[in-house]
Amino acid sequence: MRHRKSFNHLGRKKAHREAMLANMAASLVLHKRITTTTAKAKALRMYVEPLITKAKDDSTHSRRLVFKHLQNKEAVTELFREVSGKIADRPGGYTRILKTGHRLGDNADMCIIELVDYNENLLAAKSETKAKSTRRRRGSKKTTAQATEQVEAAEEVETKDEVKVEETPATEDVKAEKAPVVEEKVEEVKEAVKEEPKKEKTEKPVKAKKEEIKVEKKADKAPAKKEKKEEDKSEKKKEE
Repeated sequence: MRHRKSFNHLGRKKAHREAMLANMAASLVLHKRITTTTAKAKALRMYVEPLITKAKDDSTHSRRLVFKHLQNKEAVTELFREVSGKIADRPGGYTRILKTGHRLGDNADMCIIELVDYNENLLAAKSETKAKSTRRRRGSKKTTAQATEQVEAAEEVETKDEVKVEETPATEDVKAEKAPVVEEKVEEVKEAVKEEPKKEKTEKPVKAKKEEIKVEKKADKAPAKKEKKEEDKSEKKKEE
């Protein structure tokens, strides 16, 4: 019975299990990738990741602690020289498990366990996706091509709106300028039409008055001429 046993015993005693995990951890450090069952890979991940974290501090004490578990000088030197530099900026999660299917003999679940920073294919794919990825609001799942098309369409609409906005005040100003000019012309025409009959009316009585004055003057001149003639005649008679 396995009451209160939180880890997988892997069907082995403690000494056998530790020897097996130490051997697998050394192989993983040296080769960066190994193929095994999923149960063993999960147990190995719990065993090797604390050792990789200790490798970040390159001191004699940490080397001795790691060697105590691995029991392999070549694996220790590889871990402290090569692997520690690669995983210096990574805060944990140094290994990855990739399932590969089932084994033919006993149908065991098989997988590949590898160091994350040494899978060049996945690293290259991640760099490409980061270069192509664009930030979206509200978690939209549209492609970059659709996004660029939408942005271009929005820019065209904005430019059209700006042109309309620029045109409308100009036309309004022209209309506003034309309206008072037209109104002034209409008022001038109306005033001219009103003034014409007034002039005609005023001219007729003026002409009539002038003619009356002329007649009066003629009438006044006529007796004056007669008087002068009579005076002249009288003077001639006297002289005679």
